[in-house]
Amino acid sequence: MTKQSVLWIKSPLSTFTANNEDASNGILIQGQTILELVAKGQSPKRQYDQVFDASAHVLMPGTVNTHHHFYQTLTRACPPALNKKLFPWLQTLYPIWAKLTPEQHALATELAMVELLLSGCTTVSDHHYLFPETLVNGIDQQVEVAQRLGMRATFTRGSMSLGQDQGGLPPQSVVQSEDTIMDDSARLIQAYHQKDDLIEIALAPCSPFSVTQDLMKSTAALAKEFDVNIHTHLAETEDENNFCLEMFGQRPLDYLETVGWLHNKTWLAHGIHFNDEEVKRLGAAKVGICHCPSSNMVLASGIARVNELKAAGVRVGLGVDGSASNDHSNLMQEIRQALCIQRLRYQADEFTHLDALNLATKGSAEVLNRPNIGQLAVGMKADLALYKLDEPRFSGSHDPLAAMVLCGAHKADAVMINGQWKVKQGVWLEGDIAELMQKHTAAAKALFQSAGY
Repeated sequence: MTKQSVLWIKSPLSTFTANNEDASNGILIQGQTILELVAKGQSPKRQYDQVFDASAHVLMPGTVNTHHHFYQTLTRACPPALNKKLFPWLQTLYPIWAKLTPEQHALATELAMVELLLSGCTTVSDHHYLFPETLVNGIDQQVEVAQRLGMRATFTRGSMSLGQDQGGLPPQSVVQSEDTIMDDSARLIQAYHQKDDLIEIALAPCSPFSVTQDLMKSTAALAKEFDVNIHTHLAETEDENNFCLEMFGQRPLDYLETVGWLHNKTWLAHGIHFNDEEVKRLGAAKVGICHCPSSNMVLASGIARVNELKAAGVRVGLGVDGSASNDHSNLMQEIRQALCIQRLRYQADEFTHLDALNLATKGSAEVLNRPNIGQLAVGMKADLALYKLDEPRFSGSHDPLAAMVLCGAHKADAVMINGQWKVKQGVWLEGDIAELMQKHTAAAKALFQSAGY
C-alpha cells in the first residue's frame, strides 16, 4: 500500500480549535484525518511532504449546520410571504412549495450546499419534509448531490401527515399517509445511513402542527430499531405552544415526552419558548437544540435561552434554517447573528465571540451526535476552513478570532472536507457557481409562476 502524503497547514495567523488545545503553529493532515497539532513555537514531530502556508489565514474546524430547508432557496424574499409571522408565512408558502419539481429540488439542494460550503461549512443537515406526488425520491436526490460534491451530511426524512382536513396547517397536497412515510423512512436508512464516511440519515416529522401523535410514536420506535437520530421543530413560537395546548391539551415538551422523544438521540430546531422547568428536563434528557438566530429574528419568533440550555446539559448548536426565513445559507454570518441576538438576552461578558464560534463547530457536532468532527484534534476528520482578513471590513482589527465574528467574515478562502480541498482562493473547485446560480434562478422563477404568481 502506498504511504499517504502528510500536509502541514503551517503557521496560521490565528487558530480556533474548539477545545482549548494548542495548534498555534498549525496542524498535520494525513489522508482523511488530523495527524498532529503543532503548538506555538514548535515544529512538527512527524515528517511531512507538503506545506500550505496559512500565515495570512485564520484556521478553524469546518462549521456544522444543524438545521436547514434547502428547497426554500427557491422562495427567498418572496413578496406574498414578506412581513408575516410563522403560521401565516407557512400558509402563504405551502401552495407554492407544493408545485416543487424534482429538477427544481436538485438545483435548490446543490445551491444551498455550495453556498454553505463557500462560507466554510463542511457538514450540512437538511430537514426535507415536503413530498408532493412528483417528489417521492427527494432524499435520494439530496444524497446524490452530496456524494457528487463530497460533502458530509445528515439528511432527515421529514414528513407531514396532519393536513388542513385533520386540523393541521399544511394543505392536503403535501401530506402523506403514515404507512408511506414509515416505509420510505426504513428504506432510506437501509440504503444510505453510514454506508460511506459522509452520509447519515435521521427521521424528522415536521412539527406538532403538521403530524399526528401516532406518526411521532412510530418514528421514535423506528429510529430506536435502527439507532438513528430524530429531529423536529419545537417551541419556535407562542402560537405553537397555544396550538399544542388546544390540540393535545399539553405544552410542546410534555407532548414530546408523551410520544417517546425525550432522549439523547433527539435534536430540536429553535427551542425558544421553554420555561425553567422544561429547560431542566431537556438537559436531564441530553436533548439537542439548534439555535437559528436569523430566522428567529426575521419571523419575530423570539430568542433562544442558549446559556440556560447549555448550563442544564442541553447540546446546543447552530443552524441557518430555511432560506425563505433567513434568507441566506451562510453559516459564518449566522455566527455573528448568534453573538448579536444573544447579547440582547445576556450581558456582554456572558456570551462571547468564542461562545458563538463554539456553537457552530463543537456544539453543532454534538447536536448531530457526530463525535469525529467539529474540532481540531488528533484523530478528528480533516474538515476545516481557512479565512483571510483582507477585506476593508477587517482593516484596523487586532484580534483575528474576534474580527472574524465582530467584523463579519462571510466567505472562506479555503475549505477542506475529509482531507480533500473543496474551495481554494475563495473559489468552488468542482463546479461553475455562475452556471449553477443561473439555473437556480430560472428554477425559482418557474416555481413562482407555476403557483399562479
